[in-house]
Formats: sequence, structure tokens, C-alpha cells
Amino acid sequence: MASFYQLSAEMQSFVNQSALFQPADDSLAEMRAAYDAQCRYFTPALPDGLQREDHMLPVAGRHIPLRLYRPTAAMPPAGWPCVLYLHGGGWMLGGLDSHAVIAAPLAQNCAAAVLVVDYRLAPEHVFPAAFEDCLAVWDMLRVDSLELGIDTARVVVAGDSAGGNLAAALCLATRSREGPPLCGQALIYPALAAVPTEPAASEHADAPLLSRDDMAYYLAQYAPDPAMHADPRLAPLAAANLQGLPPAFVAVAEYDPLRDDGLRYVQRLLASGVVAECHLGRGLVHGCLRFWPQGPETARMYRALVTAIAHMLADQT
Repeated sequence: MASFYQLSAEMQSFVNQSALFQPADDSLAEMRAAYDAQCRYFTPALPDGLQREDHMLPVAGRHIPLRLYRPTAAMPPAGWPCVLYLHGGGWMLGGLDSHAVIAAPLAQNCAAAVLVVDYRLAPEHVFPAAFEDCLAVWDMLRVDSLELGIDTARVVVAGDSAGGNLAAALCLATRSREGPPLCGQALIYPALAAVPTEPAASEHADAPLLSRDDMAYYLAQYAPDPAMHADPRLAPLAAANLQGLPPAFVAVAEYDPLRDDGLRYVQRLLASGVVAECHLGRGLVHGCLRFWPQGPETARMYRALVTAIAHMLADQT
């Protein structure tokens, strides 16, 4: 497989290290345990100059866990610009700890608060539960900043994989809402269609770390009712109109069955008059940004992400 996909030494190392973490059986509990162990393996210590806080957002008789990363420096007078981060994991895996290697350094590199949402997971909670949790956090954030010292006029939503799906869906759902709009969307190898877009879906059906069959499995757990598969809250590319969305940065990996979801989304945004930028990570595979501190190819993608978010958050007043 490595030869067919012409993986660099960096990507082969990432694939090999990721393969160390296999579930002991096919149960959901073991799948989550293996994923969490893999995430811990790739997660460094919290960078100096950052602080971490955990919060609970009460919503309809339950609570949505949140994690806030922010610089230890003095807060700007209007509050911290914010990255609302939605983690990946096929809508089934992950949580507040799983994507700290991506989310935490954004606070330092973008001089911003980063708010991570621990949305409900499938299959216990099917579509649109995860989306509704993310929307609830945004609705509360834009009203009172959740008393977290956040500047509600300077919020970018970001996410990887399934989190990129939720971020794009959130942008669609919030176009007509009152109050400050999202000022940008930063999507990392997002899933944007119920059926991954061709030709990448076929060309890279058996790619390392994420196959087309894997995506079909995750979708079946999150949205078991096929009647929902054309809902833009699940499949943002199914939206008839992308006009009026916030500026976008979309990073995709070359060897990924989801690659052309991101490319198609950027094409449609540009055709709709929306500012959009695509970063194609040549030779990279799905999930690669977890490896960004360890190699130049993934670091290049991470720097592009940081640059895009910082520009979106820049105070234009």
C-alpha cells in the first residue's frame, strides 16, 4: 500500500505508528479505547503560555462539556477572538482530549481562545444530535460569550473530518441568524457529502487510515436513516445555495477518499462569490494533521491553517 500511494518517510511513519493502536475486538468500547490511546500517543504536553479550563453548558436538561484554551497574556479589551473547534472521529469517536495536538496550539499561534465542543456521539445519539449540540454552543456563545471573555464578533469555526462536516453545516445553519456572524470557517479534510465525491472516492477507496468503506460505516452509525442523507446539516454539499457563507479555508489530503469533497466545496463557494482558499497536502493521508509537530509536510499544512485563521480573526475595525 505504501508503494502504491508513494508515501514519504514522514507519512509512512505516521501510518505505522497509527497502526499500533488496534481495538481488542469489534465492540464500540474497544474502538473508542484504541482511538483514545492513539490520540494520547500523538499529543504533546500543553505548550507554555497557555491555560486550559473545562466548562459545562446547560442545554435542555443536560450539559455539553467544553474545553477552553487561551493565552496566559492579558485579555484584549473586547475579549479574545475565538476558534470554535469541532473535533473529528467519524461522529463516533473523540472528545475534549482527542484533538488537543491541533486545537491547543491554535490558541498560542493565533493569539485567540480555542473552544472545543464535546458533542454527543453516535450510535447512541444519531443525526442531528451532534449538529444540534454545536449549534446550541454557537447560539449561546453569540448571545453572551458564555462569560468566557470571548469577542463574539470575531469567531471562526474550525474542524477536522467529521468536525469539518459539522463546521460547514453550522455555517449553513447560521447564515440568517441575528447577531454577529461567524467570520470564517476552517475545514480540515472534511466529509461534506453522504457519498464521498468522485474521483477521489474511487481512486483512494482503500487509502491508509480512512477507506471509503470506513466512511460508509461511520455514516450508517451517525445517520442510519437514508432519508436524511440529502439534509444539508448532514451533507453540506447537498445545499442548493452556498451564497452568504463566511470566508473559507479548506485543507485536503491527496490520498484521501474525502479529498474531492473539500475541493468541490471550494469550487462551489468561489462560484457563489464566497472567498475561499484550498490547501492540497500532496502525499498526505486522512488524519495527518495529528502528526504536524513531527514532519515538514504536515507542518506546512498546519502553518497554512494558522495563517488562514489568523487572517479571518484579524480585527477589521
